[in-house]
Amino acid sequence: VTVSAQKKSEEIKILTSAQCGQCKDRIEKMMAYEKGVMKSNLNLEDKVLTVTYNPGRTSPDKIRKAVNSVGYDADNSKADEKAYSKLADCCKKPEDRQFDHSGHNH
Repeated sequence: VTVSAQKKSEEIKILTSAQCGQCKDRIEKMMAYEKGVMKSNLNLEDKVLTVTYNPGRTSPDKIRKAVNSVGYDADNSKADEKAYSKLADCCKKPEDRQFDHSGHNH
């Protein structure tokens, strides 16, 4: 009888509220320290964070909560309000910005 090896990694795609390169850096850096996360990449065009993780060490819910903890929405899980309030204006959702940054690039 052969026993199939347990999957060592799984991939999840999470829709975030990231806005700019600063957001990408912040989320990817935080993911690098998240237990069980092997790699992550945030695509700014569609705001989707792709995470490769060890399912024995973390879960999609824990990963979403980690994204929330630095101030970003993750799928239907809302950003931590305190963390969101500390983000730079350019990292906030367009409807929450105090200044118009149209055409402003990082």
